[in-house]
Amino acid sequence: MTIDRVLVVGAGAMGAQIALLGALGGMSVHLHDVRAEGLLNAEQSLRSRLARRVAKGDMSQEEMDAAFARLVFTGDLAAGAVDAQLVIEAIIEDLEAKVELFRSLSALVTDACIFASNSSSIVASILGERSDRPDRVCNMHFFNPPLVMECVEVVARDGLAPDVIPAVLDVCRRMGRSPVRLDREIPGFVANRIVSAVVAEAAALVEGGYATVEAVDEICRTALRYPMGPFELLDMAGLDVNRQMQQLIFEQTGDQRDQPVAAVTRLVDQGRLGRKSGAGFYDYTETTGGAA
Repeated sequence: MTIDRVLVVGAGAMGAQIALLGALGGMSVHLHDVRAEGLLNAEQSLRSRLARRVAKGDMSQEEMDAAFARLVFTGDLAAGAVDAQLVIEAIIEDLEAKVELFRSLSALVTDACIFASNSSSIVASILGERSDRPDRVCNMHFFNPPLVMECVEVVARDGLAPDVIPAVLDVCRRMGRSPVRLDREIPGFVANRIVSAVVAEAAALVEGGYATVEAVDEICRTALRYPMGPFELLDMAGLDVNRQMQQLIFEQTGDQRDQPVAAVTRLVDQGRLGRKSGAGFYDYTETTGGAA
């Protein structure tokens, strides 16, 4: 199965860039969002990104124009779904919202259409068992920002139709990404589970008085060659986002080790969400600095 027509639902930063990757890869892509402003912002952002590539000589104006000729921004879900072979869901990280979207789409697409979720924590079997096509729902997890991050976790599982994973892997490669196949599904997949384990240990070391937040981050950068320490990463991603992701993972596994880190929960309850709020594990105001 070769996929040439893709519908991406959700025009936030993730969905918009995923859609552009598809268009750059030669596919016909519809990017849908219920928010007209969201679609406008997505188009402006994507055009600006490619214009910078053209200015630097990384691509030609003709290549940019051709990519946007293959990319349609639409508020009409039915129009984008009518001939889609693959739907990539990139909406909010909420189980019921994703289930409702897939139910709505089922009546609009062909039986052969594949549903892929870009969820960072929810396994596709849960979405599949609540849809009318459990054998054609999979996880296709991009990393932020998709135009920069090469990895895509593509999750295989029992019960999937045999053509689903090969088709999704092929789409990833045509997008210029480096897909990695997971042989079994687990909430949070591989990368996020590894990061979560690092975060939990880092927080335990700080809570135990063994090292400061700054020291843990510096050791991770200089000894382990991490591009940023775990606390810096949490502040950049958003502590509320991390807590929500961990809560969703915990609800699926029931494993106490998967619960949100207590230090993260405390800071979120204080309104310290990271860089976006001006403070998280670190303070980002002009007058002060350092860790919380």
